[in-house]
Amino acid sequence: MKNNSTTETQNITLALPKDVLRKVKRLAVEKETSVSRLLTEALQEIVHREDAYAEARGRALEAMEHPASLGTGGRARWTRQDLHER
Repeated sequence: MKNNSTTETQNITLALPKDVLRKVKRLAVEKETSVSRLLTEALQEIVHREDAYAEARGRALEAMEHPASLGTGGRARWTRQDLHER
């Protein structure tokens, strides 16, 4: 996900353990980007995954509330014996 230039941004203050910040800075250099861009992309990915999960959960709940018809009219057309016939 790329941050486009029309998206409004807001600065925040973030406190990180020094060893983590050192590694993040090194990673940003390796990826030829800024720490800000690296963190923005990581946070966007988290938000995207959470949104996708919420949508999938909503679809699953809707499917459970309104199940598809199996064509049986709610009645089994077989007996236990039919199912366990050998």
